[in-house]
Amino acid sequence: MIRSMTAFGNARAESAQGSVTIEFRTVNSRFLDVNFRLPEDLRMVESAIREKLGTVVARGKVEVRVNYVRSDTRARVSLDPEYLSTLAAQLQDARRVIPDVPAPRLTELLNASGVAENTGLDPDIWTAMCLEAATQALAEMQAAREREGQRLATIMHECALEVSQIVDQVEMQLPVLLAEHQDKLNNKLRDTLNAVSPDGFAHISGAELTARIAQETSLFSMRIDVAEELSRLRSHIAELQHLLSTGETMGRKDKKNSGSAGKRLDFLFQEMNREANTLGSKASALSVTRAAIDLKLLIEQMREQAQNIE
Repeated sequence: MIRSMTAFGNARAESAQGSVTIEFRTVNSRFLDVNFRLPEDLRMVESAIREKLGTVVARGKVEVRVNYVRSDTRARVSLDPEYLSTLAAQLQDARRVIPDVPAPRLTELLNASGVAENTGLDPDIWTAMCLEAATQALAEMQAAREREGQRLATIMHECALEVSQIVDQVEMQLPVLLAEHQDKLNNKLRDTLNAVSPDGFAHISGAELTARIAQETSLFSMRIDVAEELSRLRSHIAELQHLLSTGETMGRKDKKNSGSAGKRLDFLFQEMNREANTLGSKASALSVTRAAIDLKLLIEQMREQAQNIE
């Protein structure tokens, strides 16, 4: 499956302790570059989210945002009346000696009574919530990446079809170009002989003239022979169709011997561009030159699309 490197996904998980929201934003990049933006209280979940992200994303610049809201449990906290009465009596005794002794704050009373709310986050509960939200957000992001990847693949399929049509046209033109050159060469030799001597053909046999024309035509056909370039372009088009059809799934079982679809496509377009350049350098007619230019434009369009493919 061809996947784009540009996508977005977010999700939220809730529990009695509070809620967690996670966002994934990805853009194209040559390598996997992950940037986390999360509260210090949730720094403990970074490695777990990074590991989960690495199972579905091979490359791209990824920004991970994590936010959380805790439930307000202070209303459920109560103080022991007996404890408060004892503390008040002790405060009165202290003020008889030191009149300006201040009354304790509520947080101090809660801490002293042992019923204060724990200010830390339970690692097990909040890690589970973060992973739940991350799983949902990654699923949403992957779906968006696949939709965008299919759109890019469709564009490249259309460009590849145009490339194939241009290759067919050039291949059909080659015999015509060779025949036209043979006619031009024949007329040129006749004009040259007539200019030198009106009865020049009387001194040259038909066999000699035919051999000379055949030799010149053979040299010209060798110079404009682009059969190899056209054959390689056809081979590259077939490989392109294969990559767009199979995508990165072809190498998931053997990552060591395979690369991402985006990198393979980039290399393939470099090779196609090289063949188009050679075709242009061997062009013997304006139509072939235009075909080479059109090929380069189409290849560049596909290469630009491939920059966004994982």
